[in-house]
Amino acid sequence: MQAQALPPDTPFASGSPRFSAPAADVLAAWRQAYAARGAACASDVGGEFAVALDLPGGGNYLAIDRFAVHSLCYAVRDGRLHFATRADVLARQLGIRELDTQALFNYLFHHCIPSPRTIYAGIHRLPPAHYALFENGQLTVAPYWVARFDEQVNPSFDALKDEFHGILRAAVKDRLTGDGKTACFLSGGTDSSTVCGLLGEVTGKPPAGYSIGFEAEGYDEMEYARIAAKAYGADHHEYYVTPADLVKAIPDVAAHYDQPFGNSSAVPAFYCARKAHDDGYHRMLAGDGGDELFGGNTRYAKERVFHVYSQIPSPLRTGVLNPLFVNPVTGNIPLLKKGTSYIRQARVPMPDRMQSYNLLDRLGMSEVLTPAFLAAVDTGAPRDHQRATWAAGPHEASLVNQMLAFDWRYTLAENDLPKVVGTAALAGVDVGFPLLDARLLDFSLKLPTSYKLKGLKLRWFFKEALRGFLPDEILTKKKHGFGLPFGPWAVKDAALNALAAESLRGVAARGIVRAEFVESLLTHRLKEHAGYYGEMVWILMMLEQWLRRHAPDYRLA
Repeated sequence: MQAQALPPDTPFASGSPRFSAPAADVLAAWRQAYAARGAACASDVGGEFAVALDLPGGGNYLAIDRFAVHSLCYAVRDGRLHFATRADVLARQLGIRELDTQALFNYLFHHCIPSPRTIYAGIHRLPPAHYALFENGQLTVAPYWVARFDEQVNPSFDALKDEFHGILRAAVKDRLTGDGKTACFLSGGTDSSTVCGLLGEVTGKPPAGYSIGFEAEGYDEMEYARIAAKAYGADHHEYYVTPADLVKAIPDVAAHYDQPFGNSSAVPAFYCARKAHDDGYHRMLAGDGGDELFGGNTRYAKERVFHVYSQIPSPLRTGVLNPLFVNPVTGNIPLLKKGTSYIRQARVPMPDRMQSYNLLDRLGMSEVLTPAFLAAVDTGAPRDHQRATWAAGPHEASLVNQMLAFDWRYTLAENDLPKVVGTAALAGVDVGFPLLDARLLDFSLKLPTSYKLKGLKLRWFFKEALRGFLPDEILTKKKHGFGLPFGPWAVKDAALNALAAESLRGVAARGIVRAEFVESLLTHRLKEHAGYYGEMVWILMMLEQWLRRHAPDYRLA
């Protein structure tokens, strides 16, 4: 369901597929569950939900689902807990206008603002799989669920395959509308194709699939969407996004979010959902989550390679490899350079190693940001946030599973899911995520690590279990999705270039970004490497467009 703007202290519950009763009955079920289990009651609820309850003693209980498909923001004022589904709504209700400067920096680092912070000073967002309990004037925020991997030893592949298929069908069926009029996003990737095929299977009619294309070399994946559509007899709808579409949609998409959000796939996702809405669909299914539950991201294989270094006996590392490769003399010998680079990266601890290519670090913070802005923030805070998340993760699990749990927070809850949910809501469409079903999550927790990453083969079990159901071309294709050719278009299209340029100069005028950097970015760097520098142009542009709607007078003090 779409995000709701709630008055403070209004009890509500939303989103769980297990709750098909009227809202009043849902609230009664939640109150009964809380009375029986206390704050841990949310761990018994599956699906996508958010709940806020007034407690008998005058307190409040809030909780959201394990992946934060639904959102709750909160603030304590005058001895009371106030909450809403959007940070901007709560800010207006409480008269909060001050922006959190650290949150602005976190946005530039992550391209989103990870919970519990929000862009508004004093307003927080509930992290995924967390509850907030306010009693006797005291607020407690804690997880109600933490991942526990319990890998099966020598399981039966056939038995797991049958169980997997059954869960997938049930997960799709549970997320259909009452009249069965449900469409799906169809990128042509493994996950969206799976959902499309299952949608047709459980409804017994051609699934309605919506795809986005780009007239740009190296970005268009429509051929794979067509392969999936043909395989499943889908009612396939294609829309090719243009630079003019971006110019039209960027201000509204940026402003729709309750805080700055920089995922460039948001605009294509919006057009995809709007096309479905215009055709009469108000609910779509998305394939997000398959990579993060079953080991499909390329970094899992990459980090496994780096992890090998830590398994080498310490005397060999310190006595032979490091002196040979990591020194200013031999390290520059051409034949040894790759080994030197490998060891230097392998020696960086997790999770810092996954930020080795962070755009802000690569460009240089002092070159990008003004001295005044840097003086007002803690540049180490984003990494500290990630280190704390990693430290709180499943230490007993394999490296691959630790990375999966980490990605549930940063890739899914803080980035990909808000992208889909937010832009679909702008288009008037509700979204369901069958691959994030609680039953499927529990199933993934028991799979052996080798079933997720077999050697360097990504998501081995998922693909093998669906071999014969998914077209072979899709099983072997590289992951892509709705990648946006913003950088190349911003160089070639005058209107898009003008929108980007005046947006970036607006950010500079606010005292956040150095004016010299903006001019260099616009006049030289973007033209030299449009794909790489286009990402920085995009996140700065979306920041400025958000500020114009929500905080037009903001200037760094």
